[in-house]
Amino acid sequence: MPTITLNKKVFEQLVGKELPLEELKDRISMLGTDLESIEGNEITVEIFPNRPDLLSVQGFARAFSSFIGEKVGLKYYDIKSSGQKVIVEESVKVVRPYTACAIIKNINFDDEKIKEIIQIQEKLHITYGRNRKKMALGVYPMEKIGFPITYKAEDPNKIKFQPLEANKEMTGLQILSQHKTGREFGHLLEGQDKFPIFVDNNNQVLSMPPIINSDNLGKITEETKEVFIECSGFDYEVLSKCLNMVVTAFAEMGGEIYSLELDYPDSKKTSPDLTPEKMKLDLRYINKWLGLNLSEEEAKTQLEKMGYGYENGIVMIPAYRSDILHQVDLAEDIAIAYGYENFEETIPNVATVAEEDPLEKFSKKIREILVGLKLLEVKNYHLITKENLNEKMLLENEIIPLKNALGEHNHLRNWILPSLLLNLKDNQHHEYPQNIFEIGRTFVSGDTETKVVETEHLGITICHEKTDFTEVRQILAALMGSLGLEFSVKETSHPSFILGRVGEIIIKDIIVGFIGELSPKVLNNWELVVPVVGMELDLEKLFEVLKENKK
Repeated sequence: MPTITLNKKVFEQLVGKELPLEELKDRISMLGTDLESIEGNEITVEIFPNRPDLLSVQGFARAFSSFIGEKVGLKYYDIKSSGQKVIVEESVKVVRPYTACAIIKNINFDDEKIKEIIQIQEKLHITYGRNRKKMALGVYPMEKIGFPITYKAEDPNKIKFQPLEANKEMTGLQILSQHKTGREFGHLLEGQDKFPIFVDNNNQVLSMPPIINSDNLGKITEETKEVFIECSGFDYEVLSKCLNMVVTAFAEMGGEIYSLELDYPDSKKTSPDLTPEKMKLDLRYINKWLGLNLSEEEAKTQLEKMGYGYENGIVMIPAYRSDILHQVDLAEDIAIAYGYENFEETIPNVATVAEEDPLEKFSKKIREILVGLKLLEVKNYHLITKENLNEKMLLENEIIPLKNALGEHNHLRNWILPSLLLNLKDNQHHEYPQNIFEIGRTFVSGDTETKVVETEHLGITICHEKTDFTEVRQILAALMGSLGLEFSVKETSHPSFILGRVGEIIIKDIIVGFIGELSPKVLNNWELVVPVVGMELDLEKLFEVLKENKK
């Protein structure tokens, strides 16, 4: 978790109240952050990843002041129109397609404020920006910049400017190979034909995001009175939230926020937008989760202590809060405001005896049967690539992507067999037979609160030179016989399997899975040179059938 260092004097000025040391330590810890130390004029605090808006002394002081009852409720910030614009060209669409921007005027910088701005940038880059992959942030002195500013992508060999901490002009490629920061973050532009840049109306390069600013146009000094701020990345909502965190911090320093028009190829946006989001408060849900009996007025008081607005059952969420997605997030903040120390310890008035989950007991029995049949259990990640789930399996199924994936494994698996084929592909240097199984979670879209339905599945693959449909059917028969279940296999078609050698597994007219011999095209896609047969069962359906069978 990120750690920030706060100037105690600046912090107390922003809070509007100076607390005794012990009370200060207690209240900081009760805000939901981890106080590391208070030494002299420095406060060191560890911030949880869900609260990037606290990664500055201004953001932390604003939340703390509200929490202790000094400046409660939703804080409003005035935004004036600058009359300026940023032109976003089509060329950035394939590299880093979005930006959100703002102007801050009438700010008096000193050494302390410059340090604070550097800390905000660094901490947001590392956390909210996922080391600049998700978001990169730049701040520039306005006195050296001419509007309109253009955000575009160009051939890296044609990009030339002097990067920060360099003594000469470099091309885009030279920055990635020769500059310290370029070498550290160059992988974010690796393989791109064009690199994104911000340029002003004099064609001066401001920066090459997400790598580095210009040494000429990207340094804030104590003479700077007005700044241009940009966030670039892949999701406009993410960038807008980040920008809101930054501009409100500048406003707390005494600056005035000015908006710009963002001229996208297919739309126009005004940035920043500090309009609060709205969520209807489900007080019954909140009280149930917290074990309280708060009235609406009491809930309103607690919400205002956490910086929210409240009116007629609607919670107004600050535009810089990126963590409020559900009623449970409001419940957490109400609990913090109410005070964890104020919750009464209670013993439930219902006596219960713990027992193992019945489905888990059933899964354990399945494992014992399959191990007895000389199969080896494996365990794979729930995340896998779209190529492995669909393309290699000759399918076009709907699958669930991750919104902010850190790597190439960016989809939740909707069945187990691709994971097992990946195991076989990666272990071809070992001797055959390779007969493996996995019991694990699968994920499909559905009508639930999360829009995702999770189901426990069993996948089995048999892999050696002489394997065939008969062998895997014998495994199925042995498994069902051990469970005391009668089944049938009805011939069907499936793109991943050989036609005529694939069937549905049916118990009491319920389809519980499928079984078959993988097609040569699938094996070729996985670079497998020996036959593979397999089956997949919905364990939860199988368990329900077994329960019905015992009645």
